Amino acid sequence: MLTIHLDSTSATPLYEQIYQYIKLEIINGSLNFHTKLPSTRGLATHLSVSRNTIDMAYGQLLSEGYIESIEKRGYYVSQISNMTHITTTKDRNNNVIKNIMDDSKKENIYTSYLYNFSPFTIDLESFPYNTWRKLSKNCLNDNNRDLFLLGMNQGDDNLRSSITKYLHQSRGVNCNKEQIIIGAGVDYLLQLLAQLIPTKTQIAMENPTYKRAYKIFTGLNYSVAPISLDSSGISMEELKDSDANIVYVTPSHQYPLGVVMPINRRLELLNWSNEYPNRYIIEDDHDSEFRYIGKPIPSLQGMDSNENVIYIGTFSRAIAPAIRIGYMVLPHPLLELYKEKLTHYSCTVSRVDQSILTGFIEGGYFERHLNKMRKVYKAKHDTLMNALKIFEGSIKIHGENAGLHLIIQFFIPISESQLIDMAKENKIKLYGLSEHYITPPKDAPPTILLGYANLSETEIEKGVELLYHSLKSMVEKKI
Repeated sequence: MLTIHLDSTSATPLYEQIYQYIKLEIINGSLNFHTKLPSTRGLATHLSVSRNTIDMAYGQLLSEGYIESIEKRGYYVSQISNMTHITTTKDRNNNVIKNIMDDSKKENIYTSYLYNFSPFTIDLESFPYNTWRKLSKNCLNDNNRDLFLLGMNQGDDNLRSSITKYLHQSRGVNCNKEQIIIGAGVDYLLQLLAQLIPTKTQIAMENPTYKRAYKIFTGLNYSVAPISLDSSGISMEELKDSDANIVYVTPSHQYPLGVVMPINRRLELLNWSNEYPNRYIIEDDHDSEFRYIGKPIPSLQGMDSNENVIYIGTFSRAIAPAIRIGYMVLPHPLLELYKEKLTHYSCTVSRVDQSILTGFIEGGYFERHLNKMRKVYKAKHDTLMNALKIFEGSIKIHGENAGLHLIIQFFIPISESQLIDMAKENKIKLYGLSEHYITPPKDAPPTILLGYANLSETEIEKGVELLYHSLKSMVEKKI
């Protein structure tokens, strides 16, 4: 039986303390390959915790591959020798283990926050584990050996067909499966797309923007023109004054400000793309599934009759970040160029994962999951909006109609960095808006992205209350 010292006063949840302990025992070799772990019931009784706590710890170890579940037999340590024995030298082994343990310490630092208002996370408590496990089992039990062969470079036909139907029904995207490229996330697809764009092309981007896309383009030596935003989205005046032939936008829910681009601005943008040959709009449909007022906004691509819109999306926010399955819809001219130049690239997504996701969509599970998550996130969104009333008169809220975070602008005599540092001292993790600017504005008021997906409604209320009192105390001392 495992004897684990649990600290009930720690900010780190008990299940995570158990998970970290077992993980390090496996990494340092104390728990060898195929060692049987205690049953969830037995370990829960031994440690005087709930069985659900053990289930969550084992579930995390299982999802990360440290342990495996054998039906009717229990949980066993997986073979991870490749992780700890990269070379034959003892020093290298020790360094690898040390680095992993250091990473674990960093994770503990990260989880030492009482309230982490991250805009990048989702609610993993609501992930459909049983359904995903069943689909995974069915996929591998069908003796479908073809899944272990190299598939089509654009992605498997079945998944692309499923995505085509889903995009048309939910987002109004008009395409066929031949236009879809499957890849391991939006970042990879943008790198692939960059190889279809002449290197001397200037790319316009919203400012602030999705900084990883900005870093990808500049890292590939493209000139990027930062374009400011107004209440309708990207400034058309600034865009027309630039030398850009390509513009990267997030029209359905601008990241990070949350602006929803209205129909008139969308038509202006499409007209801009029609003015010259080889002008394209990259539409990153960020957070399009989660909208709390009115119906989902149709895609820009669905309004495009001249094939000037490149549509990009991902399942990371709708299902889970680790799924790492994104898709790109290419206009036919770029599709022909892709077939001419890039067919030597293999698909970067496992065919097994593609098969599981296909079953998830085709079986109706994805639609039910989205409907469930809209209700979950709407409840958290409303809880946060109500909790923020305590700041009445000292903040302004933006982007509250969609997505998984709010933009909070503070009218207080401190800087954004001071606000974040103060929150950190009180074990609250905040994320500043300034980090998302290509060219930061001067004398901007302190503004943060306040995410709520990974927090419970109780944690949201307590976190906002603690932030309010901590900030009030700091301002009073400063005055």
